[in-house]
Amino acid sequence: MSTQAVRRTGIGRRAAALIAAAAAAGAVTALPVQARAAEGAGGTAAPAYAFDGSAQRIQGAASSLDAKPLTTGRTYRDTLKKDGKVYYRVDLDAKRNTYVSVVAVPKPGGKVEYGDGFKVSIQDNSGTDCGYQDVDFGSGQYARPLAAYARRIVDPDSSSCQKQGAYYVLVERETAAASTPDEWELELRYVTEPLLRQPGPTALPSAWPSATPAPPAGGQQKRQGGAGFHEAVSLREGEWRADIRPGQTLFYRVPVDWGQQLFASAELGSGAEGDSVSNALTLSLDNPALGFVDMNTVRYDGKPATLALDPLRPVAHENRTSYEEATSGMRFAGWYYLSATLSPEVAAEYGDKPVPLTLRVNVEGSPKQAPAYDGDPGIFSVTADDREAAANGSAAASTTSNSTMKVVAAAGIGTGTVLLLGLGAWTLLARRRA
Repeated sequence: MSTQAVRRTGIGRRAAALIAAAAAAGAVTALPVQARAAEGAGGTAAPAYAFDGSAQRIQGAASSLDAKPLTTGRTYRDTLKKDGKVYYRVDLDAKRNTYVSVVAVPKPGGKVEYGDGFKVSIQDNSGTDCGYQDVDFGSGQYARPLAAYARRIVDPDSSSCQKQGAYYVLVERETAAASTPDEWELELRYVTEPLLRQPGPTALPSAWPSATPAPPAGGQQKRQGGAGFHEAVSLREGEWRADIRPGQTLFYRVPVDWGQQLFASAELGSGAEGDSVSNALTLSLDNPALGFVDMNTVRYDGKPATLALDPLRPVAHENRTSYEEATSGMRFAGWYYLSATLSPEVAAEYGDKPVPLTLRVNVEGSPKQAPAYDGDPGIFSVTADDREAAANGSAAASTTSNSTMKVVAAAGIGTGTVLLLGLGAWTLLARRRA
């Protein structure tokens, strides 16, 4: 072999390495999607809950004085034992309202009883509850993700929970003796809401539109849901077709602006008739801070089965003055989350195969002017980008990390450019030597 041939071989190897590196840099953003596609292909088990990949691991404390702090805007992961309780710490001022949400995720296929669930609360250093919410599986007695939030509202007319300083988030689990004792995974979020520049209305209208609207126009469109809140697929008003497997939960989100009203229903498609499965489908609604709003279930016997959430008041700041959870939950604009779960018992009667599911979503009313917040409302608003995401069906993760992905893409392009320039230099050198 000639010297010239050896040089060309060496240059070829370097070029191949550069090309491979450039290809790897350009494919950075595609790998997660490809991995998820491969993971779901050909499997028989219902997809597992998709946690926020950026969530930070944290360990809840047995005592409030040992509680580790949460940072606003961050997502955390922890576990909760049977009948366990854990504390976290938040340092609060008197300038913003606080919401800490918890998503509890039992292991799929576990046994749960009526009343199993958890409570999340924010307490001051005297143990006084500032705000809490408790949720359970209700009549849909099968393991699925549950969401709830605790809140601390700044209120000059209140004498409790108004001081600046340390507060404690307490998460308590209640589990029946016959239920599966496995640990639950937890996903925690801590967000804040600015106060109003001036006090707004506090009285709720005595009359409001509660009649169910006509089915949304435009015909049925295909849109498969995500596997978690972080991957919730965006919807606008319409009729949306998906497939759901026994034991699976599909997550969606709908932008609802100030003054708008959300109506949602779900229908399981017909199949081979068989014995009735009670509470076969559960449809739940959570607000932009992942606070529980409403839930309903329906039985299934192979014939079409339909359920609807109760009519909800239009989104308004004054809704928070209500003691009714469904009204209080409609307290701010933003993304509202719908989750649909099909009971694993359906598999025993109808086989472990997908069942046709249709979601019908109506968003009634024109957007009204937002309340005069004393600062950026952040997630408690609906933007033009949100409406575009709803029209396109973008997943929550893709829209919230858009700026990050732009940086990664730019870095990939920059790296690829440098590598290609290096490849060009090697080629030029080879020609000159030749």
